[in-house]
Amino acid sequence: MPIKIQDSLPAQAILENENIFVMTEFRAMHQDIRPLNVLILNLMPTKEVTETQLLRKLSNSPLQVNIELLQTASYTPTHVDSTHLASFYTTFDKVKDRKFDGMIITGAPLERVNYEDVAYWDELCAIMKWTETHVHCTYYLCWGAYAALYYFYGIRNKFYDEKLSGIYSHRVIKPTSPLFRGFDDIFYAPQSREIYVTHEQIANIDELELMADSDEAGVTIVKTQDSRKFFVTCHAEYDADTLANEYKRDLEKGIEPQIPKNYFPDDDPTKPPIVKWRSAGQLLYTNWLNYYVYQSTPYEINSIGSK
Repeated sequence: MPIKIQDSLPAQAILENENIFVMTEFRAMHQDIRPLNVLILNLMPTKEVTETQLLRKLSNSPLQVNIELLQTASYTPTHVDSTHLASFYTTFDKVKDRKFDGMIITGAPLERVNYEDVAYWDELCAIMKWTETHVHCTYYLCWGAYAALYYFYGIRNKFYDEKLSGIYSHRVIKPTSPLFRGFDDIFYAPQSREIYVTHEQIANIDELELMADSDEAGVTIVKTQDSRKFFVTCHAEYDADTLANEYKRDLEKGIEPQIPKNYFPDDDPTKPPIVKWRSAGQLLYTNWLNYYVYQSTPYEINSIGSK
């Protein structure tokens, strides 16, 4: 079934060329069904790339999904087309009185910045607090996951000596969970980060449940016992060339990065990567949207957050 997006969002043409069914607002107005309302707080500087990656994964759902894009009001990114933001993004003030079935809060390139020193930290904290009463289920991604673990549970991240970058094998710890329906026992996913939390930090919080981890990449997927918050450190939504583009960007900055592990054939950056995470990535987002949003959200959306 389709996802519903704003008319003329650039991702529309890309997704349609991939034979993914998207529905414009005009067409959706004539559908007499209750769509899922999903809000995406996009903190990445590469707004259009991140939009497209997430929309691609959310496209295979049992119902029409109404996607809205959110930006911070307390910080305006300098490397994003202002026209794009004005056309397709809203701010927290404009949605804070509404309820949403699901929400995704993305990562951000802020791993070396103390949380309290992030320009929009106070606004992000207000949004995370708001999700507890206004969002049925929230998916925190990469830096967004670490920020949420810190905000809700006081878990402070640790730092790797070198950036973790590459394609890693991950172990499903809760194989009977609907989140992993259709998964193999071991799945592959991209990682791209400088920070981590330990198994002990997660185990010390009774409310948290470890769902997947990796020998090399550590804690990968955590959720709350009530399944209303998911913390995901891997980038299952990444395109084939995302890590390659990050690697080239860092080379151009003179950072001398390590070649992403298990990514380029023979560790040769001139060879195109072979994708081995696409199916697991699709399942992860589809299962989250289906079992933890669609299957459990109240039909009367305004009752979200009610006891």
